[in-house]
Amino acid sequence: MSENTFKKKEKNKTKDSASGSIFSRLDKTLGGNNAEGGLPVHYLPYVLFIVAICIFYIGNSHYADKTTRKIDKLHQEVEDLRADYTTLKSEYMFASKQSEVAKKVKKLGLKESEKPPFKIIVEKGEY
Repeated sequence: MSENTFKKKEKNKTKDSASGSIFSRLDKTLGGNNAEGGLPVHYLPYVLFIVAICIFYIGNSHYADKTTRKIDKLHQEVEDLRADYTTLKSEYMFASKQSEVAKKVKKLGLKESEKPPFKIIVEKGEY
């Protein structure tokens, strides 16, 4: 007959995804022993490429923000200039009315002509 023995408990090799931190799972995925011998140089081009893309992304977002602020500032300036233009145009239209011009030139001693203008005709031989 065979001899009775104790049953050995098997260790659970896979843990729940909720247990353990992100870094421990990352270490298990990358095989944590890769960096023991030194810097893994074969990852370096990928890391540099990702860093370059991140720097470009950050610079591009700063440029876009600066451009947006500049556009808003220019829109405000255009609105101010449009308001100034409208005001000056109305002032000039009022000042160029015939009655207003007559009031201004009356101070100089000029008066408005009551006869309409006439056309001067010059013969060919006269001039």
